[in-house]
Amino acid sequence: MQIWIKSMELVKDVYQLTESFPGLEKFGLISQMQRAAVSVPANIAEGSAKSSNKDFCRFLEISTGSLFELETLIVLSANLNYLDFQTSEEIQFKINEIEKMIYGFKQKLN
Repeated sequence: MQIWIKSMELVKDVYQLTESFPGLEKFGLISQMQRAAVSVPANIAEGSAKSSNKDFCRFLEISTGSLFELETLIVLSANLNYLDFQTSEEIQFKINEIEKMIYGFKQKLN
């Protein structure tokens, strides 16, 4: 499933991005960003195992919520100068791409 593959790539990107964050964020922003990123493919995978499209859509909505959370955390990281503007824009583009893919997939399921 392409949305799962893209979201797994996003997880890797987030882990690499947060390596350069200050140590004081280890249990704050870093942890929150990583958990939000991991939530996306995890919920896609869990939803795909459900017996109805309605249940699958619910898990896709959770994934979308995690993407919005991650996007907010990316903006915050840029505002705190943990990320440069270009990197922030690149990761937000990937997030938006996955959001659109999930939306389109949900439309097909309904």
